[in-house]
Amino acid sequence: MHEKIQDAFNDQLNAELYSGYLYLAMAGYFLDRNLNGFATWLKMQAMEELYHAMKFYNFIDERRGRVELKPVAGPPNEWKSPLAAFADALKHEQYISERINNLVRLTQQEGDYAAQPFLQWFVDEQVEEEANADNVVQQLKLAGDSGAALLMLDREMGRRTFTPPPDFAGGEGAE
Repeated sequence: MHEKIQDAFNDQLNAELYSGYLYLAMAGYFLDRNLNGFATWLKMQAMEELYHAMKFYNFIDERRGRVELKPVAGPPNEWKSPLAAFADALKHEQYISERINNLVRLTQQEGDYAAQPFLQWFVDEQVEEEANADNVVQQLKLAGDSGAALLMLDREMGRRTFTPPPDFAGGEGAE
């Protein structure tokens, strides 16, 4: 694995871990406001981000690269409103999409053809991630100041689950 790509993938591994941290912080914000459904949704999102981090971890290892874990920055813990929290989630997903696109460009420049199909999974995943966050933003905008609408959304959000993919822990059979 080319050192420049290895370094960039390790940076992305850190960014994915930060994403998980951010969503756990948001879950804590919602728990504090008794909006447990939103908290559940965000905890499931944090699990997804850990899965994304493990995909980078395993890919680096499979390519005989060196995984280098770096400190994970502390995320914010307060937002002005549920809408503000999810607006930040959407902004964060757009940032992650930009990072993934930059990785695609780097692998093209460096001629790393093995990394390109790996990253295509993330390109596709980020379309879904942005759409999911934007959907919640739009629903919260529609809810406005209605407490009843917020509670209805909270109930719906609490239905989200996370089923670990077979390759979640890595090792043989990992994607």
